[in-house]
Amino acid sequence: QVHLVESGGGLVQAGGSLRLSCVASGRTLSAYAMGWFRQAPGKEREFVAAISRSGTSTHVAEFAKGRFTISRDNAENTVYLQMNSLKPEDTAVYYCGAQTFSPGYYIPASTASRDYGYWGQGTQVTVSS
Repeated sequence: QVHLVESGGGLVQAGGSLRLSCVASGRTLSAYAMGWFRQAPGKEREFVAAISRSGTSTHVAEFAKGRFTISRDNAENTVYLQMNSLKPEDTAVYYCGAQTFSPGYYIPASTASRDYGYWGQGTQVTVSS
Protein backbone atom coordinates (compact mmCIF):
# COMPACT_ATOMS: atom_id res chain seq x y z
CA GLN A 1 0.00 0.00 0.00
CA VAL A 2 2.97 2.33 0.53
CA HIS A 3 5.94 2.87 -1.74
CA LEU A 4 8.87 4.86 -0.36
CA VAL A 5 11.72 6.37 -2.35
CA GLU A 6 14.77 7.95 -0.70
CA SER A 7 17.07 10.47 -2.30
CA GLY A 8 19.73 12.98 -1.35
CA GLY A 9 22.62 10.72 -0.44
CA GLY A 10 26.08 11.15 -1.82
CA LEU A 11 29.72 11.77 -1.04
CA VAL A 12 30.60 14.53 1.38
CA GLN A 13 33.68 15.46 3.37
CA ALA A 14 33.77 15.34 7.15
CA GLY A 15 31.98 18.32 8.66
CA GLY A 16 29.70 18.69 5.67
CA SER A 17 25.93 18.40 5.38
CA LEU A 18 23.34 16.43 3.46
CA ARG A 19 19.55 16.46 3.41
CA LEU A 20 17.83 13.17 2.70
CA SER A 21 14.29 13.02 1.38
CA CYS A 22 11.74 10.22 1.41
CA VAL A 23 8.67 10.50 -0.79
CA ALA A 24 5.67 8.24 -0.25
CA SER A 25 3.02 7.08 -2.67
CA GLY A 26 0.07 4.72 -2.43
CA ARG A 27 -1.60 6.52 0.46
CA THR A 28 -1.08 9.67 2.46
CA LEU A 29 2.06 9.82 4.57
CA SER A 30 0.11 11.28 7.49
CA ALA A 31 -1.25 7.81 8.28
CA TYR A 32 2.17 6.68 9.54
CA ALA A 33 4.85 7.59 11.97
CA MET A 34 8.08 7.62 9.98
CA GLY A 35 11.65 6.69 10.75
CA TRP A 36 15.16 6.80 9.39
CA PHE A 37 17.52 3.86 9.93
CA ARG A 38 21.00 3.17 8.63
CA GLN A 39 23.13 0.13 7.95
CA ALA A 40 26.87 -0.02 7.45
CA PRO A 41 28.70 -3.06 6.02
CA GLY A 42 28.97 -5.82 8.59
CA LYS A 43 26.63 -4.09 11.02
CA GLU A 44 22.96 -4.43 11.88
CA ARG A 45 20.44 -1.81 10.89
CA GLU A 46 20.32 0.88 13.55
CA PHE A 47 17.87 3.58 14.50
CA VAL A 48 18.65 7.15 13.50
CA ALA A 49 15.50 9.22 13.98
CA ALA A 50 11.72 8.95 14.02
CA ILE A 51 8.78 11.33 13.84
CA SER A 52 5.13 10.99 14.79
CA ARG A 53 2.27 11.16 12.30
CA SER A 54 1.61 14.82 12.94
CA GLY A 55 5.26 15.75 13.36
CA THR A 56 4.68 16.87 16.94
CA SER A 57 7.00 14.31 18.53
CA THR A 58 10.44 13.14 17.46
CA HIS A 59 13.14 10.74 18.63
CA VAL A 60 16.78 11.06 17.66
CA ALA A 61 19.55 8.56 18.37
CA GLU A 62 22.24 9.67 20.81
CA PHE A 63 24.93 9.74 18.14
CA ALA A 64 22.76 12.05 16.04
CA LYS A 65 21.63 14.54 18.68
CA GLY A 66 22.74 18.05 17.88
CA ARG A 67 23.62 17.05 14.33
CA PHE A 68 20.59 15.40 12.68
CA THR A 69 17.04 16.70 12.44
CA ILE A 70 13.99 14.79 11.22
CA SER A 71 10.99 16.62 9.82
CA ARG A 72 8.00 15.95 7.61
CA ASP A 73 5.71 17.69 5.18
CA ASN A 74 2.51 15.68 5.06
CA ALA A 75 1.03 17.85 2.33
CA GLU A 76 3.89 16.71 0.08
CA ASN A 77 4.02 13.14 1.45
CA THR A 78 7.67 13.67 2.30
CA VAL A 79 9.90 13.10 5.32
CA TYR A 80 13.36 14.63 5.62
CA LEU A 81 16.58 13.98 7.47
CA GLN A 82 18.88 16.98 7.71
CA MET A 83 22.39 15.82 8.57
CA ASN A 84 25.02 18.33 9.65
CA SER A 85 28.57 17.96 10.96
CA LEU A 86 28.89 14.59 9.27
CA LYS A 87 31.57 12.17 10.41
CA PRO A 88 33.20 9.23 8.60
CA GLU A 89 31.39 6.87 10.97
CA ASP A 90 28.09 8.14 9.55
CA THR A 91 28.89 6.31 6.32
CA ALA A 92 26.05 3.86 5.65
CA VAL A 93 23.00 3.17 3.57
CA TYR A 94 20.14 5.21 4.98
CA TYR A 95 16.62 3.80 4.83
CA CYS A 96 13.25 5.44 5.26
CA GLY A 97 10.49 3.40 6.90
CA ALA A 98 6.77 3.71 7.59
CA GLN A 99 5.65 2.40 10.97
CA THR A 100 2.89 -0.20 10.78
CA PHE A 101 2.98 -1.61 14.32
CA SER A 102 2.55 0.43 17.47
CA PRO A 103 4.10 -0.96 20.67
CA GLY A 104 1.87 1.33 22.72
CA TYR A 105 -0.65 4.10 22.25
CA TYR A 106 1.54 6.45 24.26
CA ILE A 107 4.57 5.96 22.00
CA PRO A 108 4.39 8.48 19.15
CA ALA A 109 7.16 6.93 17.04
CA SER A 110 9.02 3.65 17.44
CA THR A 111 12.80 3.24 17.48
CA ALA A 112 12.59 -0.47 16.59
CA SER A 113 13.02 -1.50 12.98
CA ARG A 114 10.65 -4.46 13.48
CA ASP A 115 7.77 -2.01 13.93
CA TYR A 116 8.20 -0.65 10.41
CA GLY A 117 6.41 -2.51 7.65
CA TYR A 118 7.38 -0.44 4.61
CA TRP A 119 10.88 0.49 3.53
CA GLY A 120 12.51 2.43 0.75
CA GLN A 121 15.40 1.14 -1.32
CA GLY A 122 17.96 3.13 0.65
CA THR A 123 20.35 5.90 -0.28
CA GLN A 124 24.11 5.73 0.19
CA VAL A 125 25.82 8.31 2.38
CA THR A 126 29.61 8.34 2.29
CA VAL A 127 31.63 10.70 4.46
CA SER A 128 35.31 11.07 3.67
CA SER A 129 38.06 12.27 5.98
